[in-house]
Formats: sequence, C-alpha cells, structure tokens
Amino acid sequence: MSEIVFHHYWTSPFSEKVRLVFGMKGLAWRSVEQPSIMPKPHLTPLTGGYRKIPVMQIGADVYCDSQIILAELERRFPGPQASPPAGLSGGLAFWADRIFFMASVPLIFGALGDKVDPAFVKDREALSGRPFDPAQMRAAVPLMREQWRAHAAFVEAALAAQGDFVGGAPGLDDAHAYMNVWFLSTFTPGESEPLLREFPRVRDWAARLKAIGHGAPAPMTPEDALAVAKSATSQAAERADPFEPNGLVPGMAVTVMADDYGRDPIAGTLVSSSSTHVAIRRSDPAVGEVVVHFPRAGFWVLPG
Repeated sequence: MSEIVFHHYWTSPFSEKVRLVFGMKGLAWRSVEQPSIMPKPHLTPLTGGYRKIPVMQIGADVYCDSQIILAELERRFPGPQASPPAGLSGGLAFWADRIFFMASVPLIFGALGDKVDPAFVKDREALSGRPFDPAQMRAAVPLMREQWRAHAAFVEAALAAQGDFVGGAPGLDDAHAYMNVWFLSTFTPGESEPLLREFPRVRDWAARLKAIGHGAPAPMTPEDALAVAKSATSQAAERADPFEPNGLVPGMAVTVMADDYGRDPIAGTLVSSSSTHVAIRRSDPAVGEVVVHFPRAGFWVLPG
C-alpha cells in the first residue's frame, strides 16, 4: 500500500483534527507543508483547483476535505480506537466544522486585530467572497463568547455522561469536538482560559487528547508528493450508484464544488458516487492522471 501523504499547515484546525486521528490510530504519514494562502502551486495540480486544507494523497488518489479523509482512514485502517460510533458522527462533524467553527473564528481574529497579516485577510476575502474584517470581528467578540461557551457546554455534558472521552474511548467524536478547543486555546489563550474555567472536564479532556500526539510524521517536499502521484495509478474503481437521484453515471463529465466557501469548480469525469462520496478522474501535466475524492455532504456535483 502506498504511504499516506498529508498536505497541511500546522496552524490549520481542520488539519489538527486529522493529525489527532493519525495519533489515535498510531499511523505513520508524510508531512507536506503547504502555504496557508494562495498561490499553492504544488497543491492545485493534484486537486484540479481545490485550494482548501487539508488534502490527503495515497498514490494517485487524492482526498479533499477532512470529512472524506477521516472516512477513508477508517476504511483503510479500522480501529483500534478511532472507530466512529454508529449514527450521526458525520452530523457532529458538520456542527464542529461549521457552527462551532464560526464562533471560534471571530474570537481568534477579533483578538488578534491588526496583527493579522493583510495578505491573509485578502486571501480569506477571496476564499469566502465576503469581507474578512478583524475590526468587525472584534466588535462581535462578546456575542461569540456566548456562542462558544454554549457549544463548549455540549462537550462538557457529554464528558460528564461518558467519562474521559466523548464516546467513552478516544474516537472521531473527540477529534471533531477538539478541533475548536485546540484552535482557540492555541492562538488566543487569553480568550480560551476564562471560558474553560467553567468547563474543567473540557480542559482536562483537551489535555488528554493533546497527549495522544500525531502518530509518526516524516517530512516530504511538495515536489516529491507530485512525483508520487505521477508514478502511481489510482485504485478507485468505476461504480454506478443505483440510488443516484440526479442521473449521474460513471464516465459523465461533472464539476464538483463546495457549497459554503472556496467554491472553486473542479472538473473531471465521474468515477463513482454514493450518498457519502463522489470521485472524479482528471489529469494534469504535473501529476498525470489522478482520481480526486470529495464528500457528498457539503459539496455540489453538477453535470458538465
């Protein structure tokens, strides 16, 4: 089996979620550091233009978004500790990635204020299609403290019921919930410490998760990662979805894009689809032919 190549940057909370699961599973992986802002000349040839982080690469199969990355890790490396509970773990990911995350962002960047790099501001405005204004975020901090506190209370209640971890043992639900606690605590401890005084279980739980670590990363250059893809062949098989609601079939030209922000259209030929994923084949001179995988929830798939 080809090794795991993980494209990330160390300050990315979505990457931290995956790095924690690497630790839970005791996995070795190659660490490819990508820029936090555009351009990303050694990422977009792999993804067809998708620019968000993280991205996981195994040979010539490329996985975009932490949702599909975690699902693929569980498929390839089931257990021992990070197996998701039955039911709505994916829904918990949406809560963490969207609702809880959107309470964390204004707290962090409102606190940082004019320390935020103008190039980062410009990049995030291009990514989201709307203003990214730390001064406005600063004005929203009191409201966002209320929201962040409310979300942290959900985690505290789960820990009160389950024990040391959200699901009783370290797992995906912990990784989802931990992402925002890690994000706020790492970059604005002046915000996180007063909030977490109310939630001692959350504070101690976060310390236990941090101690798990990130598995066994080893550096790889972006150029070497592209060469890995070019020398490999995708293992994805064509598979029709008998329940596909919009008539998509393998071999059809499609475009995939996120439904929230970073709506870069990724064009390719459909390989397979289901209620949980979509995979498209595309090629680029830098990497040859690759198959790019996306989650279905949170992404649009358009014919043509």
